[in-house]
Amino acid sequence: MLVCLIFAVVREENPSSHGSRSLHRSLISSLFLGTLLVASSIFGQDQAPGWQKQVRTYSEAQDWDAALRIVDQEVARAPQDMDVRAWRARILGWSGRLTEAETEYLAILKASRNDPDNWMGLANLYLRDGKTEAALRALETAVELDPTRADLHVARARALRAAGERIESRLEFQKALNLEPNSSEAQVGLISLRAEPKHELVIGLDNDLFNFARANHGEWTSLASHWTSHWATTVAGSFYQRGSVGAGKFMGSVTRRQPKWGAITVGGAVGHDNDVIPRSEAFFDLDHGWKTGETTFVRGVEIAYGQHWYWYQSSRILTLSGTLTVYLPREWTLSLGATGARSAFSGTGVEWRPSGITRLGFPLASWSAQRLSGNLFFAAGTEDFAQVDQIGRFASRTYGSGLRFQMTPRQALTGYGSYQMRTQNRTDTAFGLTYGIYF
Repeated sequence: MLVCLIFAVVREENPSSHGSRSLHRSLISSLFLGTLLVASSIFGQDQAPGWQKQVRTYSEAQDWDAALRIVDQEVARAPQDMDVRAWRARILGWSGRLTEAETEYLAILKASRNDPDNWMGLANLYLRDGKTEAALRALETAVELDPTRADLHVARARALRAAGERIESRLEFQKALNLEPNSSEAQVGLISLRAEPKHELVIGLDNDLFNFARANHGEWTSLASHWTSHWATTVAGSFYQRGSVGAGKFMGSVTRRQPKWGAITVGGAVGHDNDVIPRSEAFFDLDHGWKTGETTFVRGVEIAYGQHWYWYQSSRILTLSGTLTVYLPREWTLSLGATGARSAFSGTGVEWRPSGITRLGFPLASWSAQRLSGNLFFAAGTEDFAQVDQIGRFASRTYGSGLRFQMTPRQALTGYGSYQMRTQNRTDTAFGLTYGIYF
């Protein structure tokens, strides 16, 4: 447009007027210079800095070392440029170096606290590290700085959802949708907050086929209810057939979850024992987990410890157990468990017996909402404390496997089988099946 204007001015110039020619020459020169400045400005806006393109390319290829090398060069060139420092913090976070990324963000915010993107970046790090409360504080600051941005409200809604504050999370997703009606993230977020199942009803049966005695059978039903993000209860009833003798028991427990401390469960059971099962039981369990990173080989670790007391008519059993579960990439898990059992029988001394189990879980296939997973396990010295004639009487090695089929998001079928070799050439072939429904 400016070029056309120049030509128009040239065409309208009157050659008979020297003053007019001078004026027109000055005007043409000014317009030409203006054209160059505007073109330079437009070109600069359309072209992102070359180093940013390289960083994006390396980041897409997950070549974090190369991406950081380029950014570090830019930081050395302009150490006070907070935008470059923000790029460095992002790459550290993407590469799983959360502590370094957090340090970088905090240094940026110490120098300049008015960029909501940096507060949101810091909040994302806190969420990945399980620091929900710190993430919420950072996102509150980001929203205060720019309450008209839908993406900030979406980020805060996700943090509230992670904290179990579903009502507040829904309100934040709705605010984002009001600001940006076509926001797919806000729409998906609202869908994710639809009423989730709070109860899990499981029906199961177990069978033991011995080469030295009549078969054992058992049936049980349990109902686990998650009333809030902090409180849960479980009730269960079990029925046993030991040859021609029948027995049954009722169990109940309460669980309290705390983000910082994990979960603690206390409970007990009473039974109609018929000299087959315990008359009463009491137990407590402690459970805590840690996330270690999304790009590392070990994604998370969970440790559980429990104590369980069994009171029979003629004996008392105390078990101390610990389990370490390691979460690996692609939904693989490895569990290692150990149990020490203290047995005290009438007329005999007290003795301790150890046992252990290792289990490897892995996915097998998935079709839309349906998932099939499996596990393999091996146990040594394992004893069945549910039945009195299988306590402290033998040593064993057990090999087994299991399958879990998630039929729908609210239904699952699980089966297992095992083969146990005991002392005195005795064997136990066990198998069982459970069906779970969530509502």
